Amino acid sequence: MNDIKAWIFDLDGTLTLAQHDFPAIRRELGIPAQDDILTYLKGLPEAQAQVLNKQLDAIELRLARDVAPAPGAASLIRHLRSSGKHVGILTRNLHAVAVSSLEVLGIADCFTPQSILGRDEASPKPDPAGIHHLLDLWSVSPDHAIMVGDFRFDLEAGRAAGCRTCLLHADNSWPDLADWHFDNCENLLGRLQDSSRSN
Repeated sequence: MNDIKAWIFDLDGTLTLAQHDFPAIRRELGIPAQDDILTYLKGLPEAQAQVLNKQLDAIELRLARDVAPAPGAASLIRHLRSSGKHVGILTRNLHAVAVSSLEVLGIADCFTPQSILGRDEASPKPDPAGIHHLLDLWSVSPDHAIMVGDFRFDLEAGRAAGCRTCLLHADNSWPDLADWHFDNCENLLGRLQDSSRSN
């Protein structure tokens, strides 16, 4: 893992504690329980989609005020930056929500504005376009990159981009999609530090 040059992170549930109650958001927006929110909105007539997207933006901005860091998140990002690694964010949230969350976590200074991609800057995961965009920005090949997240969309995007994948979640529900699995950022950081000491 220490040979990986580019680290791309999901945000909610990965660097922050999961706070999105997706069933509640679907109910508030009138979206069927089984549908992915962004995919559903994309399929609506433009006028209707605009109204619901504004509602979704307002919900996310409201949630951003109460964001809390995941265990070890800030230490992990600072460790990677001090080791000379590229770090980026690829989230299905708004760019403004991502920036606000990183400020609350105290690590906004670790990311350039261009390395934070929200749903308006790149097609939402599992589309790998955002990963390709960041790797092009950094001139890093996919085999030297990793996508880190807490859901299958993160892992599917990483797989589709040709890079490594790491699941941060208590349960490894997608073992065929994850190259590595840790409970949280703290455990991932511990693995990296152990590897550094043994080299």
